[in-house]
Amino acid sequence: MTAWADRSPIAAAMLNPALIAAVLATAAHGHAKETGRGMPWTLSFVVAPMVLHQTTRQALPTSTRTHLAAWAGNNPLLRAGFPARAQALVEPVKEGTRFGLAHRALTLEADGRLICAYRRPRGYRPPDQLDQMLRKAGLVGRWLAKAENPATVFAVLGVTP
Repeated sequence: MTAWADRSPIAAAMLNPALIAAVLATAAHGHAKETGRGMPWTLSFVVAPMVLHQTTRQALPTSTRTHLAAWAGNNPLLRAGFPARAQALVEPVKEGTRFGLAHRALTLEADGRLICAYRRPRGYRPPDQLDQMLRKAGLVGRWLAKAENPATVFAVLGVTP
């Protein structure tokens, strides 16, 4: 992992562990709203590249009615680049997960499911870009909850756990 002093300012801002922890916690909250259970930890490696990559985030559906396979088929360029984006984010996602666990934004159940352990303060409105990321993270959490198995999600997106 690259030391903070050696990271570019853009990478440090966009791959900030606190940002990634917030994205993962919001996705876990969305997943739990849909299933009543935590989000499988492995899905963190899918959530982050979907939400943090602006082009992918903007192409995400507006509701969970769109099937993941249909979305992937309608966005072949995004799907083709997804494995490389996911691979590039493995270490930042691990770092963000550790940050979220250490700062009690996330908890990890014994079966490897992430639980959102924070509530956004009442009346707090994040800046527009962060708000968009968090809204999409919640959508992605609910959307991925509709897949019966994380392996299906990985297969559709062309990545391996």
